[in-house]
Amino acid sequence: MSQSTPRNRKKADGGDKRAASDRIALAAIGLEAEFAVILDGKQVRPEDVFGSPRNIIRGPLMHRVGRSYHLPTGGAVYFDTGVIEVATPVIEIDKGCGARAGRSLWESILFLRDELDAWERSSGRKVQLAGFSAHYNISFDLPAQERNNGKSVEKLALLLSYILPMPVMLLAANRESTGIGVRPRGDRIEITADFTPSASLMIATATLIVGIVRAVMRWESFELEMLEKKRLPVVANFRPMRHTSRKGWLARFTCFSSNPFQCDVDERMWLTRDGRTLALRHIAGLTARHFWPSIRRVSDPFTLRLIGSVLRGRVPSLLDLDERPKDYQDIGRLCRWDNLFSERVLPRSRYERVLIRAIRGEELHMNGRWYKPTGMKGWSRVVFKRREDGTRHVFSLDYLLDHLPEWERLNPIGRPRRPRRDWAATRAESK
Repeated sequence: MSQSTPRNRKKADGGDKRAASDRIALAAIGLEAEFAVILDGKQVRPEDVFGSPRNIIRGPLMHRVGRSYHLPTGGAVYFDTGVIEVATPVIEIDKGCGARAGRSLWESILFLRDELDAWERSSGRKVQLAGFSAHYNISFDLPAQERNNGKSVEKLALLLSYILPMPVMLLAANRESTGIGVRPRGDRIEITADFTPSASLMIATATLIVGIVRAVMRWESFELEMLEKKRLPVVANFRPMRHTSRKGWLARFTCFSSNPFQCDVDERMWLTRDGRTLALRHIAGLTARHFWPSIRRVSDPFTLRLIGSVLRGRVPSLLDLDERPKDYQDIGRLCRWDNLFSERVLPRSRYERVLIRAIRGEELHMNGRWYKPTGMKGWSRVVFKRREDGTRHVFSLDYLLDHLPEWERLNPIGRPRRPRRDWAATRAESK
C-alpha cells in the first residue's frame, strides 16, 4: 500500500483544502474516564495483566494512535500509567452536547465491561473497574488576534480555576474527593475531577462546564480582575495550586480554609471576597445563575432540570451523602448507563456519526470512487484505502461531513440497547 502524495489527495478530494487538515473546524467537547483495575480483589496495572486492549476486546479493533484503539461505539480505549482510559470522539458543541458526550462515554464503558465479562468467563478470574477520574475537554478556538492580545489558554485556565470548583464539586465530587483541576492543553481546556458513577450527574457536570467555559471565553479579558467585575462569588483567601500532573491549576482541598468535600454543603461557612458568608451550595448556585443563559443554550431540557434540582438541593449531590458510594468500585455493574437519550430523542452529533462509520469500516462513495476506512490519525482524520488502486488517502472529519448524507444512506446505524436507569436520573425525573 503506497502513501498518497499531496497531488493524489488533491485529485481525490477535488482540491478542497479541508481534506487533509489536522484541526477540526467546529468547537467540540470530549470526555475521558480513567479506571483502576481490581483483579481478584487487588489493584493491578492493566498492562501487566492484559498487555494490550487487543487482549480484552473480541473482534477487530481499529488502531488510533500509539497504543490506543477505537471501539465500535466511536470512542477509544488505552492503558495509561496503570489505569484503563476510555475516551469519547469529538462531539461538536451544540444543544445537548453534554448528553451526547455522556452517552458516548457510557456506551464505551459498557462495551468494555461486556468484554471484561467474557474475559472473566474464560479465565475464571474477577475483574472490577474502579472509577478513578474524569476529564472534560472543551475546544479553545479563539482567533489568533485575540490570543495575541493576552487572551491565552493559560490565562483562561487560571481564571476558570477560581470559577468552576464549587459548582463542579456539587455535581461531580464525593466525600473522598481532593480537588478540581483546570489544565491548558493548547487548543483545548481540560477540567479534571473524580469519576462520577451516575451517568446523569456526569452529563450535568459536562453541560455546566461547557456553558461556563464557552461564556468566559467570550469575555473581553482573561485577567483575574474580571472576577470582581462580573461580581462572581469567590472564597476569600482561596488560591489554586499548581496542578499535580502536567501544567495547570488545582483547587485542592488544602487551598481552602476547610475541606469543602467534607463540609456540610448547606452550612454558611465560606467568607467571600465581597464580605458575604455563604454555603457551598449557595456559591455554586450563584455561579451557575450568572452563566445560566450560556448553560441553557447547550443543555437538553432534562439535564437543565437536573442541574437546577441539584443546585437547589431537591436532588442529592454525592456530597450530600455520608460517604463515597460503593458504586465507584464496580463501574458497569453497580452503576450503568441509563439511556435517557435515545437517538430518536437526541440524534448523534455529526462528528460522532462520521467516526462510527469510519471505525466500522463502511465504504464511502466519494467523487465517483470508492474508499474503505482503514485507520485513524488522532481524532480528526480518517485514513482510507481507495478501492481501484489501493492508494492511501487521509481525509479530515470536516471534509467528510459533506459526504455524511450519502454515507448514511448506504449504511444506516441501528438503535443501541436500553440498559436500566440510574438513581440520580430517576430522582430528577420524579421532580
